[in-house]
Amino acid sequence: MIRFRPALLKVTVSALALATAGCIHTPNPAGLKLSDVPAQFDTKAPPNAPVWPSVTWWSNFGSPELTEMEGAAQTDNLDMAAAAARVLEADASSGVARAPLFPNLTGSFTGERGSGRISTTVTSGTGGTGGTGTGGTGTGGTGTGTTSTTIVGNTFGATLDASYALDLFGELHAQYRAAVETLRSSRYAQQTVALTTEATVATTYLDVLALRERVTIAKQNIAAAQRILAITQAKVTNGVSSNLDLAQQKAQVEAQEATVPVLEQQVKTELYALAVLLGRPPEGFDVKAQNLNGLAPPIIGPGLPSELLRRRPDVAEAEAALYSAHANVDAARAAFFPQITLTGSAGQSANKIQHLFNSSNFVWSLGGELLQTIFDGGLLSSESDLAKATQLELIADYRKSAISAFSDVENSLGNTSSLAEQERLVTAEVADAQEAFRIAELQYREGVADLLLVLQTQQTLFTAQDELVQIKLSRLQAVVGLYQALGGGWIETADGTPATPPSGPIETSADPVEPPASKADQ
Repeated sequence: MIRFRPALLKVTVSALALATAGCIHTPNPAGLKLSDVPAQFDTKAPPNAPVWPSVTWWSNFGSPELTEMEGAAQTDNLDMAAAAARVLEADASSGVARAPLFPNLTGSFTGERGSGRISTTVTSGTGGTGGTGTGGTGTGGTGTGTTSTTIVGNTFGATLDASYALDLFGELHAQYRAAVETLRSSRYAQQTVALTTEATVATTYLDVLALRERVTIAKQNIAAAQRILAITQAKVTNGVSSNLDLAQQKAQVEAQEATVPVLEQQVKTELYALAVLLGRPPEGFDVKAQNLNGLAPPIIGPGLPSELLRRRPDVAEAEAALYSAHANVDAARAAFFPQITLTGSAGQSANKIQHLFNSSNFVWSLGGELLQTIFDGGLLSSESDLAKATQLELIADYRKSAISAFSDVENSLGNTSSLAEQERLVTAEVADAQEAFRIAELQYREGVADLLLVLQTQQTLFTAQDELVQIKLSRLQAVVGLYQALGGGWIETADGTPATPPSGPIETSADPVEPPASKADQ
């Protein structure tokens, strides 16, 4: 039994609060990892031992048809296509968040032609002649006139404008880090969808085969019941048995026949579900195999991975989301500080295009802007509280994902062991029930046994055979669940892209991709 101590898995929220308050740089969630791995998960693989399970774990069931379907699901499953599109969306969003870290440059070219009439008033005067002698005076006359001039002109200009936001307090870098971690989380989510799809294809395929086998067993049981009915009919005709025996056997045959349509419809339902998983229309879709006989439960590899948490894409997804939440807290805190933007402009202006780039026509300007929120009705405070609350939520989600990973593996191991033992016991029961029914049918034919004993032994055999098929199915699906619980051969990479496991013990790094450092980080 795999055990873990919850006290050692506990994440102290107050310690996280102190860490996030200490500096603007994102705290390292590596401290949140469940480093105290349960003992059974710390078994070291032998040197050069292959990683178990492999990324093509479904091939271990020995079914070429299943392998072919798994390959088709990789390319045609619509859930996987949607997950891939979400990765593209997150990639584009990270580009949007990265753009403000660089200067913004814009260029423009203008050309104008203008015309108009300018009016000018002209004032003029002439002096008179003065008298002679002392105190002679004279007067002069004045006159006004208006002239107009028509002006026609061209103006050309070329300007280059630049602006750059100084990220002194790390807000833009924090937003970029959040976008990068969101992208990483979406890539892990894509791998989670892929692993879930692979497991669902396998379990649905096994469902189809098991249901078909149960239909075959039901029809064999009906054939046996009809043989008993024929014997009973002959005995009634000869006066050996009563009509009560005949009615009982007819009812038995009809009850068994009624089970077949239900099972056949279940086969169709699972076939349709499998078609959808493969991205195909249900109409005309079919599989070749008719039962589980060609499939054998794969041998479970020795030991368990010592780095299970790095083998589960859902745990990696939760961790990357936590990184993003940390960055969002940093961005919300930095929003309280002033925002400083530098602007500049340079260009040429002339009235003739051939003179546009003369050095004498060069003009320029530099400027800066400081923006500080004075009152916003509590908007920034609420956004900061929201980011911190989201972070706490994701801490809980991450812890749950990590703890659930160990639980999933333990449950899957327990199921495979238990079902293997059940299959062994029920297989023996089926063999004994077959022998009992053979003897009872023979004795009834010879008149030694009564009909009730035959009916009882037949029902025991049918129930045991049907149960055995369902146990085989459960055991095979439990192995699928174990493959899924162990990550299906997936290993974690720094940027979330798929990786092929090496042929030895796994050694990977969980460090996130760091965006360009802001001045506050340095």
